[in-house]
Amino acid sequence: MEEPEKYQSGEPPTPESVAAGVIISPDTRRANRIPPGQSRTRKWPVLQYGGIPQIPTDRWQLEVNGLVERPLRFTWEEFQQLPRVQVFGDFHCVTRWSRLGNLWEGVAVKTLMDLAGVQSAAKFVIATGYDDGWTTNMPLADFAQEDVLVVDKHDGQPLSFDHGGPVRLMVPRLYAWKSAKWLKALTFLDHDEPGLWEQAGYHNHGDPWVVSAEYPDGERMWM
Repeated sequence: MEEPEKYQSGEPPTPESVAAGVIISPDTRRANRIPPGQSRTRKWPVLQYGGIPQIPTDRWQLEVNGLVERPLRFTWEEFQQLPRVQVFGDFHCVTRWSRLGNLWEGVAVKTLMDLAGVQSAAKFVIATGYDDGWTTNMPLADFAQEDVLVVDKHDGQPLSFDHGGPVRLMVPRLYAWKSAKWLKALTFLDHDEPGLWEQAGYHNHGDPWVVSAEYPDGERMWM
């Protein structure tokens, strides 16, 4: 369900409106922040594939594995002890709506990568969710950015189950299906493994800002 208290009644927040120390996702500085084919929503819609898993925090764990020197597994309490950051970013759903000016809070993926010791052979990341083994894939170059984080708060409030809580991935510069909800694991690989939607025909990369003869309004579907 939508969260009516998060309705944006006026103009979208801007990078200049956020507190010092918040990481600014670069796309929020664009003159036009709405990618081709998208339209702004003032709401906070809910979309997902299948049911909504409701994982209580005392049962939630996050694994970091694959091509790493130190495979990791965090409980909720351990995750809460990690260094935290805030990211100001826009959110683009492939179903053609964009919510501008979100404030995300959690743990930077670079922190997790440093703790795990990601090996130089790793070139791709697979994010796995608690929703029946749902996965999505992305190049390490897109994943290992300053504005990518594992989040448990949105606009100052704990992330609800509807929106991927207790913890989801957030990759602001790609379409939102790459920001896996109900995050369970991050796996580093030397090869690509397309995820559920990618195998079903969604674009393997998912950049909403690509404009070309082949992709006139973003990398939505394979052409």
